[in-house]
Amino acid sequence: MKVRAALLLLGIFLSATPAFSQGCAMCRSSAAATSKEGQRAIGKGVLVLVAPPIGFMTLGVALAFRYGKRRDLENC
Repeated sequence: MKVRAALLLLGIFLSATPAFSQGCAMCRSSAAATSKEGQRAIGKGVLVLVAPPIGFMTLGVALAFRYGKRRDLENC
């Protein structure tokens, strides 16, 4: 079971690599032309925009597992 989960996770990560090359060329050149402070600000902005969806998804998965375990215990 653990091997199957590890292979699934590896497959997901490997399938996501082409997505990195789909960035807008104009955005990339514009961001690369900014100062070091500007690049750090862009990096922090990306983290601020990514944090809430990751938090919501983590909470949702945790609650789903918690509900599933509780349901399994009630059915036994």
